[in-house]
Amino acid sequence: MEIETLVARQRAYFAQNATLPLEFRREALDKLERAIAQREGEINDALRADLGKSASESYMCEVGMTLSELRFMRSHLRAFARKRRVLTPLAQFHASSYTVRDPYGVVLIMSPWNYPFMLTMEPLVGALAAGNCCVVKPSAYAPATSAVIGKLIADCFPPEHVCVVEGGRAENQALLHQTFDYIFFTGGVTVGREVMRCASEHLTPVTLELGGKSPCIVDSTAKVKLAARRIAFGKLLNCGQTCVAPDYLLADRRVEGELIACLAQEFERMAPDALRNDSYVHMVSRKHFDRVMGLIDPEKAVIGGHGDAQTLRIEPTILRGVSAEDPVMQEEIFGPVLPVLTYDTLDEAIAFVRSRPHPLALYFFSEDKAAQRRILRETAFGGGCINDTIIHLATSRMGFGGVGQSGMGSYHGKKSFDTFSHEKSIVDKKTWMDMPVRYMPYTKLKGKLLRIFLR
Repeated sequence: MEIETLVARQRAYFAQNATLPLEFRREALDKLERAIAQREGEINDALRADLGKSASESYMCEVGMTLSELRFMRSHLRAFARKRRVLTPLAQFHASSYTVRDPYGVVLIMSPWNYPFMLTMEPLVGALAAGNCCVVKPSAYAPATSAVIGKLIADCFPPEHVCVVEGGRAENQALLHQTFDYIFFTGGVTVGREVMRCASEHLTPVTLELGGKSPCIVDSTAKVKLAARRIAFGKLLNCGQTCVAPDYLLADRRVEGELIACLAQEFERMAPDALRNDSYVHMVSRKHFDRVMGLIDPEKAVIGGHGDAQTLRIEPTILRGVSAEDPVMQEEIFGPVLPVLTYDTLDEAIAFVRSRPHPLALYFFSEDKAAQRRILRETAFGGGCINDTIIHLATSRMGFGGVGQSGMGSYHGKKSFDTFSHEKSIVDKKTWMDMPVRYMPYTKLKGKLLRIFLR
């Protein structure tokens, strides 16, 4: 009942049109930026408590990314919101045609635990910029960050504009049984299906940012040492608990050995003595630790393979000689474990990727431009990089999202503004003349004129 009342209050507040003026939206973004800056230390402490993130990684992947998105959105807000004129067909002479963007109303943002601050705040930035009221539901698996977000939001906004609902499954279910105007969900495929099922009961539009097994392909022309460094960065960021982390490696058989040796060096350089390294992120929970450890086949672990259940840390691990049937290839790993498969021809690598559900990301390391074009043309994935990993999502100038089982919809920058607003198409027909050709009765002359007008 409390949640139902909260949603009703937001709907009543939105009906007052208070969120529509651009100045109101800009001030909301300003308040949010000031609050984040003031609470940066608290945010870092919370991320440390939940995931063991260092202050540097917290800023690079959470606070800094959020502030960058917020500032980009604020500086482009007027341009994103302006009326956009389009050409009017001859058949509609004389009129002017244009589109305007309206906020949906009351939106629900459900965020995950792996980047609990950024993946809550970045969608919120888009929702506020578009003029919505928002109910924010952080993950219960990151309780310290959830609590900080709750305090931060309460300091910035009245609950009828933006509010935070903390809790677990019971609160999730209560929220999903409310009628929202839009739902933005980031998380796993299983819960994503439940979100979509509940949304369908009210015909509520959704954005689903899910995951999947993102392949990393390395061909024989790649700069192997550099490739290893960039792959290791993408795999070890947040200790592999990243939706776009390289999930498995498809290596040309001719460079597999050299690539594994270089990866081993990079893992040691980036995360030395991993099980006792305070700067190395840990698994979010014992349940998640046990699941990832269960995917490691000791006989195939050529690097790492060990974990510490007390600290929830798992060594950077490479599995060699992996087949498509192995347990580690049946689900998204979400940990610092990198299975390596080999291929002999690019046709074989492409066929392997195409035989599996569409991934959220794909990475291809190659100096062969023709091969790069083939990969981009012949494989389906949400987004990715040529000769790097992860960084395609670190921009407000391109959308980020999945395809197929890895998600639907996208956000970041203008894509966020568009996601949280409806494009309304308007024809402003002039009254000083009225073309009779469209009115009955239809004559041969009118028929000829229609064919001219509708070319």
